Amino acid sequence: MSVTAPPAPPPPAESRSTSPTARSVWRAWRMVALVGVVTVLVSVIALLVGPDRGPSRPLDPDDTTLAGSKALAELLRARGVTVDRVDSVRDAADLAATGDRLLLITDMMYFDEFSLSRIPGDRLIVGNVFGLEVLAPGVRTRPGQVRARSREPECSLPAAVAAGSAYMGGFAFHGPSGTTGCYRFGGGSTLISFPDSGRTITVVGDGSFMSNQRLAEDGNAALAINLLDTGRPVTWLVRPDNPPRRDLTAGESRRSIYDLMPAGIVWALFMSVIALALTAFWRGRRLGPVVTEKLPVIVRAAETVEGRGRLYRARRARQRAADSLRAGTIDRLTPRLGLGSGAGAHEVVAALAARTGQDPQQIGAALYGSPPADDAGLVGLAGYLDFIERQVSEL
Repeated sequence: MSVTAPPAPPPPAESRSTSPTARSVWRAWRMVALVGVVTVLVSVIALLVGPDRGPSRPLDPDDTTLAGSKALAELLRARGVTVDRVDSVRDAADLAATGDRLLLITDMMYFDEFSLSRIPGDRLIVGNVFGLEVLAPGVRTRPGQVRARSREPECSLPAAVAAGSAYMGGFAFHGPSGTTGCYRFGGGSTLISFPDSGRTITVVGDGSFMSNQRLAEDGNAALAINLLDTGRPVTWLVRPDNPPRRDLTAGESRRSIYDLMPAGIVWALFMSVIALALTAFWRGRRLGPVVTEKLPVIVRAAETVEGRGRLYRARRARQRAADSLRAGTIDRLTPRLGLGSGAGAHEVVAALAARTGQDPQQIGAALYGSPPADDAGLVGLAGYLDFIERQVSEL
């Protein structure tokens, strides 16, 4: 009596957790997080580039940015040196009329060098300013710029000797007779000082050592103070705060590229950056999980042979196809003929001729001859090689 086994119970249903995962929470709230990040970014940008914050003014004694020289001006005032910031030739001339002063020139874009050259007193010219041939007669600028780095003075100028190494570069100069050159480069000097008609003119190739960013490095502060603290008040000439209302003695107005830009160009640039970031985030998102495929993929040998044959035909590679057919035939026939893998052509041809009774010259031409000239010759070669193999296999 046969007993039928009861059916197997169904497998228990797979349990799935209904609690939210990190991925599901991110998908649900990512737009909210993105909007929050953009809001914070716009707020930070508004604080940094608000209407009350103007651009930096290089070597300006009232500018506290890295490019300004507020720190140097305060150090000079702490030593009892009077520092007067002016932005016109007229103001500089008015101060010069009150007594002997040192004129510091850092920018000549908006000034007339001929009007400025009539101001008496010593001059300190920083940078390769316009009109150097008028403000510093006899000075020639060496072609090319000099990489700014820490340099040794290598001169006898007291201000440079006391300061030691300083961050110098920019331009190198050659001065007239009696010039003392310091911080040399390529035959020129990045700081020169020479007498001229009862006054002293000093020219420096780059004013980075006077900026707030570089003042605390090396002997930069000592060099700047030594050049400016001469016991006389300093007239510090800077570019005008409002260039269109510059000094009227400077001739025709010259506007900078910043004056030609629209007022909202900064906001437009920042909005473009934000839009580009949002577009990159939107288009760069993942398209889904990577699809896996079981390997190895089985491909029939006939498909592989047919594919390679089509490639050879498309490239007209008859010689390569013939070499492949011949090499395969020789590899299969050599062990059947009792020959080793290193057997030469004469041995293979002689063994095949003895086994099959074929003409040795015909066999040699088929296995080691020149490549076929056309597709018909290649087909004929393949047929003959197959004929030889079948004959050897049947014997």
